[in-house]
Amino acid sequence: MTSEAAIRILRAVDRPAARWKNGGGVTREIAAGPESAGMADFGWRVSLAEVTADGPFSVFPGVDRTLTLAEGAGMDLRIAGVRRLVDRRLEPQRFPGDEPTDCRLLAGPVVNFNVMYRRGMVSADTTVVRGERRLTVRPGETVLVVALEGSAEVDAVAHLGRYDAALAKGPADLLLRSSGCTAVVRFAPGAGPGQPA
Repeated sequence: MTSEAAIRILRAVDRPAARWKNGGGVTREIAAGPESAGMADFGWRVSLAEVTADGPFSVFPGVDRTLTLAEGAGMDLRIAGVRRLVDRRLEPQRFPGDEPTDCRLLAGPVVNFNVMYRRGMVSADTTVVRGERRLTVRPGETVLVVALEGSAEVDAVAHLGRYDAALAKGPADLLLRSSGCTAVVRFAPGAGPGQPA
């Protein structure tokens, strides 16, 4: 089992909201790698985005995204002109972050769990799990656990309320217990696009 010192707990209450330039919502960053990276030089970045109005998504050259609808009825997206309906909660959907993307809300504001990772530098695999699960984190990997519904516990040392997170770097052997739905994001360095972590 991983020691308490090896797990960083990231509380939802500690995240400041950054308002979008177009006024269509706010973003709260959960974690990024490297830790000190900004929007121009992150390898990966995970956030919660509150979308309150129709409009375009920001374009991120060389970045892939996985978006999971956490709250609300959903969105009707146009990605490079192709329709993508996002109306099923807690189901991760991948799409390129460098394609022009327009959003129309289906029935009011939504909250999205958003994973971005730089293509060819980092691979990311997002799953939503329920119940008990063993998480083996290999050397060089990073795993982020975020409680999207209900609460979760990692190795009996990280007790997570809704939208709290736990971050662990490999090698590690973690036991996740979730009372609801929890996102598990696994990052690995140096993988090409489309290769799972």
